[in-house]
Amino acid sequence: MWIKGGRILDPATNIDALGDVYVEGEKITGIYPGGRSTEDEDIIDAAGLLVIPGLIDMHAHLRDPGFEYKEDIYTGSLAAAAGGITTVIAMANTEPVNDSPAVTEYIMGKAKDVGLVRILPVGAATKGQRGKELAEMGLMKAEGIVGISDDGAPIEDAFMLRKVLEYAATFGLRVISHPEDKSLSGSGVMNEGALSTRLGLLGIPKAAEEVMVARDVIVSEFTRIPIHITHISTKESMDIVKRAKGKGLPISCDVTPHHLLLTEQKVSSYDTNAKMYPPLREEIDRAFLIKGIKESIIDVIATDHAPHARDEKDLDFDLAPFGVIGLQTLLPAIIKLHLENDIDLMKILSCVTINPARILGIEGGTISPGSRADITIVDPNAVWTFTEDMIKSKSKNSPFIGNTFKGKVVYTIINGRIVYQEG
Repeated sequence: MWIKGGRILDPATNIDALGDVYVEGEKITGIYPGGRSTEDEDIIDAAGLLVIPGLIDMHAHLRDPGFEYKEDIYTGSLAAAAGGITTVIAMANTEPVNDSPAVTEYIMGKAKDVGLVRILPVGAATKGQRGKELAEMGLMKAEGIVGISDDGAPIEDAFMLRKVLEYAATFGLRVISHPEDKSLSGSGVMNEGALSTRLGLLGIPKAAEEVMVARDVIVSEFTRIPIHITHISTKESMDIVKRAKGKGLPISCDVTPHHLLLTEQKVSSYDTNAKMYPPLREEIDRAFLIKGIKESIIDVIATDHAPHARDEKDLDFDLAPFGVIGLQTLLPAIIKLHLENDIDLMKILSCVTINPARILGIEGGTISPGSRADITIVDPNAVWTFTEDMIKSKSKNSPFIGNTFKGKVVYTIINGRIVYQEG
């Protein structure tokens, strides 16, 4: 396969040039800035398009096994492929929880049978995500997990977090921490502040996240073991990570597109598609998260794709579940952030390609000879509106329905095979 005449952008190798990419079998075998003539028949004309590494979503919930009425590996794969995502990191809060090699084997087997995108599961840190007993990390790694997390249920006991870090480190697995102090978040449903009072909704204080971010940093410093803090949402959380990195501590973190593009004002209409954890915050927090991307304090942008059935979201705001979908809007969201906030395109692409690959120690995230032929081709000038009928996921709970974006996926290529083509 020849991908001809596109603008090749690869943060891993710092390539930004017009040229051709040659794919043979499942691997990229040549990069030719300036182009190269060929008589091959299998040609993709990428003139005027961006040719980038296939996106890696470091945090998604595919609900399979156990909650297939919300999403399954097939429909999640369809949505990912349509969004230019070639690798999905699937969280462990399934039913049964992915805390054993049997569940990991099921996920890997079903993903292989579906055969659309690469699904890499994260194993639970503790059995049943209950925070009491270590899960079978070594056996799960042998079946294919690439990280450890009780996401959705914080590891509240600091000694247990220490044990999780130390045990995971023996298998070379990165721990992904969900920063929430449930004694502070309580029964809250949105960001605590003047708006929550005006709307009559119980608030979640920023401190519920920030005290756990600080705790995680301290335990990581004590053990000298890396930790990844997921979906940070406040200015102070980012400042804590910034200070930790300034000390040379092995801390990494991610943020969601919705926390970068939206604020708590989205809740004003009681739209349950604006209900997620952590909750949407204030404009000052959003501005500082964007600053964190520019300054490389935030390493990764991840969707936290969390499907829910329509009848679950069609409840009163305080009764509806937390979570929104995001696989198909990840790419247009980062282009929107690039255009509206003067964020370097190469820098923001690194947050969804090489950075998650390096943090998790997985192959991918680059366009370079010898690497996996996972490639996303994008029309940067296409203007389009995201509508509900475009959604490939079983669930439709997106906060971006009706939004107009610039930049659209044209091709998604995985292991040298086209799995999505626009139209």
